[in-house]
Amino acid sequence: MLQVSSPFPSPFYVNLRIFQTMKVLIAPTALKGSLTARAAAQAMATALPTGMLPIICPVADGGDGTLECLVDGTNGMFFDTTVRGPVGRMNVRARWGVLGDGSTAVIEMAEAAGLRLLNRREYDVAHASSYGVGQLIRAALDAGYRRILVGLGGSATNDGGTGMARALGVKFLNRAGHELSEGGIWLNDLQSIDMRGLHPAVSQCVFSGLADVDSPLCGPEGTTKTFAAQKGASTAEIEQLESAMLRYASVVKTLTGTDVLSLTRVGAAGGMGVALREFCRADLRSGIDFVLRTMKFDSLLQSCDLVLTAEGMIDSQTFQGKAIAGIAQRALFLNKPVHAFAGRVVGGPAALAKSLGIASVRQISPSDIPTAEAMSRASEFLTDAVSRFLESLPR
Repeated sequence: MLQVSSPFPSPFYVNLRIFQTMKVLIAPTALKGSLTARAAAQAMATALPTGMLPIICPVADGGDGTLECLVDGTNGMFFDTTVRGPVGRMNVRARWGVLGDGSTAVIEMAEAAGLRLLNRREYDVAHASSYGVGQLIRAALDAGYRRILVGLGGSATNDGGTGMARALGVKFLNRAGHELSEGGIWLNDLQSIDMRGLHPAVSQCVFSGLADVDSPLCGPEGTTKTFAAQKGASTAEIEQLESAMLRYASVVKTLTGTDVLSLTRVGAAGGMGVALREFCRADLRSGIDFVLRTMKFDSLLQSCDLVLTAEGMIDSQTFQGKAIAGIAQRALFLNKPVHAFAGRVVGGPAALAKSLGIASVRQISPSDIPTAEAMSRASEFLTDAVSRFLESLPR
């Protein structure tokens, strides 16, 4: 296990110029596949003219970038562990970390089972496994950590977190008493769950799952029907996976007495919330709320004149616990204007801004540019979009 020190000594970078008239809080999340939250913040800060003071606070909502945001933001430490990737025989060198308090471990699901680890030809959500996430948790347990945060988002999986649970010693059995193959689609054959081999340290731990969406496990707004197509599922696979999640929920209810179908956030990260809650006794909370509290965002918000944020896409899913929705809620309470930038905006920008309660929504790249080009030029487009916006402000 290789220990790596954090490259960022503080969660905030402030350009200390003597004469300033406007404080701008720059708080983007990662633009998935293009820019980390910190890289996005730096691109946005580049656009600020003389006379504006940037206060940089990259954020995350439980998905991509949560590990980096929390560890950097608390002056923590990173570690590396080789674990199984989400598909096939691939192995990945995944990071995990410890907060500045020295006692809280942070696991980001996307590090071990993230969609970002695959190219589109490798997408196989029906058979993808979260096993590597369990290996990261086991590494933290074996290192002695008993407070564990798990970022739930950006996954390539739809296995209900069963792969994670397998890595911690849980067995998922068919009618003949044999272990099922890994992958959500095989849960259609689930008959029973054997928790006798669960890692003994799990019972000594306090787990928290940081969800990037409020999704239930099943139904029209559940994990499968909302996100599986984005992970490469065909129409037939979506129906099979939905059936598998219903079967999984039924067996979990028999085991624990909990009707997970009635709960929100359990659908986060391909249903990982179910396994964390039922096998690790985790509380599931809003990822963006937790991150903003940890970063002391409200204090920064009080001191600024306006807020600039960014995300890869703004659409109907933005309202389901994503970063911009969390920022908007806090800014509205303090009457601070928020201007949001996105690689792609799906829907009317004015209507989305009104629904979110923010001042404006802007797409950073022309719609006729191919997605691959837009993503490769994200830093350039983001800087230019912010620059043009700031030039339009009254002087």
